Amino acid sequence: MRLVFMGTPAFAVPSIQALLANGFHIVLVITQPDRPKGRGGRTALPPVKEFAASHGIPVLQPERLKKQTFLDRLRTAAPDAIIVAAYGKILPLEILTLPRLGCINVHASLLPKYRGAAPIQRALMNGERETGVTIMLMDEGMDTGDILLQRPVPILNDDNFGSLSERLSRLGAELLIETLRRLEGNRLKPLPQDHSQASYAPPLTPSDEIISWHLPAGAIRNKVRALDPLPGARTLLSGKILKIWRVSVRTGDFPGEPGEILEISDEGIIVRAGEGAVAVHELQLAGGRRLQAAAFLRGHPLRGGNVLGGENSRSTVKS
Repeated sequence: MRLVFMGTPAFAVPSIQALLANGFHIVLVITQPDRPKGRGGRTALPPVKEFAASHGIPVLQPERLKKQTFLDRLRTAAPDAIIVAAYGKILPLEILTLPRLGCINVHASLLPKYRGAAPIQRALMNGERETGVTIMLMDEGMDTGDILLQRPVPILNDDNFGSLSERLSRLGAELLIETLRRLEGNRLKPLPQDHSQASYAPPLTPSDEIISWHLPAGAIRNKVRALDPLPGARTLLSGKILKIWRVSVRTGDFPGEPGEILEISDEGIIVRAGEGAVAVHELQLAGGRRLQAAAFLRGHPLRGGNVLGGENSRSTVKS
């Protein structure tokens, strides 16, 4: 089976690793162009490109998927299937109809739930207790194609975006190999999705990073863990951006207004929420390092009565 692999971030690397380890022939890798990254703006290679280059696999990084020279190169590769894992662009019909087995996508949700670009983050933000991986045949819709295989996993209480993404990427790789083996043996029947059950996971925007202290404590915790390790949930402290990396929920009735610091200790900074309160255990002031609460307080003395937030008018600010 001749394969073309399309993927970009670290989530996709276990899938391409598994394909090579199981003897599949990857004739070409397609990934997003190199982009500036970080404060220094240095050009960063996509993780999939780094992996492919280290294994001698040809790589293409087209800006436009409909460009004729790119499509001609793809046809020359003559893939039996195109494997897609977090590539980051919608595929045109010319690509979807090119391979005889179609384009096969590794999607990090239990479709038809959480169609779209940010299924892991949105599931965490919404407090879901279960998610999973779907291997699907792609069509012209957004994650609307027939399901080939699907497997659920629990969302653990201490999961954040980083830990859950890693588990799902490994599961996706395993399920992808099983899917291809069963397709080779003609032992897999595609299952149409129930579109009436669909929900969506739109891309994250800068406003998604802002903590609204008027939310219940549980919802604040879900936002924080959904954005860890990036881009990070944020608020303002005396006009400066403050990233909040880890919190726990405190139940009960608390005085003060949402966002008000109620209590300070080495174990955490207790902040009033719309319902209940959160204990902030790990945080980072703009220009500083990510620190445990005790270490942060040694360099940035706080006191009860300080109020966090007020950043709704600055939703586009980047640290």
